[in-house]
Amino acid sequence: MPGGRMKRSEIAIIGGGPSGLMAAEILSLQGHSVTVYDSMPTVARKFLLAGKSGLNITHSEDFQRFADRFGAASKPLRTALDAFTPTDVRAWADNLGTETFVGSSGRVFPKAMKASPLLRAWIKRLEAQGVRILTRHRWLGFDGQALAFETPDGRKSVHSDATLLALGGASYPRLGSVAGWLAALKGKDVDIADFRPANCGFDVAWSDPFRERFAGEALKSVTAKSAAGTFPGEFVISRHGIEGSLVYAHAAALRDRLATQGAAALTIDLAPGRSSERLAKDLARQDGKASFSNRLRKGAGLEGVKSALLREIAPDAARAEPQALADLVKALPISVLRPRPITEAISSAGGIRWSAVDESYMLKALPGVFVAGEMIDWEAPTGGYLLTACFATGRAAARGMDAWLQQSQNGG
Repeated sequence: MPGGRMKRSEIAIIGGGPSGLMAAEILSLQGHSVTVYDSMPTVARKFLLAGKSGLNITHSEDFQRFADRFGAASKPLRTALDAFTPTDVRAWADNLGTETFVGSSGRVFPKAMKASPLLRAWIKRLEAQGVRILTRHRWLGFDGQALAFETPDGRKSVHSDATLLALGGASYPRLGSVAGWLAALKGKDVDIADFRPANCGFDVAWSDPFRERFAGEALKSVTAKSAAGTFPGEFVISRHGIEGSLVYAHAAALRDRLATQGAAALTIDLAPGRSSERLAKDLARQDGKASFSNRLRKGAGLEGVKSALLREIAPDAARAEPQALADLVKALPISVLRPRPITEAISSAGGIRWSAVDESYMLKALPGVFVAGEMIDWEAPTGGYLLTACFATGRAAARGMDAWLQQSQNGG
């Protein structure tokens, strides 16, 4: 056995998403007997869904900036991220026959723009390394020292030398992320923070005419500002409010401000290419007898949904002086009422608190039980950050399990 091991350990990995599969890859290479259990008919369903519109596997920005994108969790995640950087992610994918490229936004995608070829190659590698994957096995919790599962053949108990829980957060319940593990871990005194939606849309009190006319329309080439910072991009008007990548970049800041202050707004610059002073001069040159729509179009380059949004947020804008109108164009506040439900969110915040996990990703309350991925209390914006951290924590937990097993076998 590798490293002169005393015995081949039996490993149970519960959850066949990116974290669980990555842990299975590392542990099987170390000579352990690894079985992955998943409640769904196939593994990595959320991974596949994310890849339908182009799998954003990681991000190419400076690593220090990348590592800082995880907010309060940046420090506890750093060791795992240092050990599996975005550069490492690309090399890993390339080794599986999936060449990647950097898009104009800095995001990294497979050239095939799909998740399925990568997943097929990955599963083939895992099976070649001896990993068993058992689907339709729903974890019920602990049965004494064993793990209890509901299977197509009824309830069964499984004994393992070490267990990794990689069951995901509370978003996308139809794909298996239902946080059904909460009761089992709370019953073992594991400290868990309440789940909250992350990378989500927000409700806005649109008027009926605006909603009916513009739901589904995208606002492109704008910037948005909140406590998270100022970022360029685009977002979509929905029947309920606003959604899309630019909104998701501000979701945590808006959600937290709503929770602490009771009110929050996303400030939009509808014309980021021009200063307020330049816009005021251009608007002042317009014929006062022309319609407001024409003045906005000719003076500020706004039409369609941008023009309509300005009038929706500021109904009296047509009577504003040029400088006041220019200021509105440059800083239009969209007041948000609440986040959309967590079942609609791309990811979730909350989960097992870092204080409940040791540096090897083992639960302090449950020796021999490790955790990885979105079960832990961290969040990040979209852009490859989520997936990279899932990979990295899966690998880190696997290394921690291997070290713990060796120590246990040596009487440590």
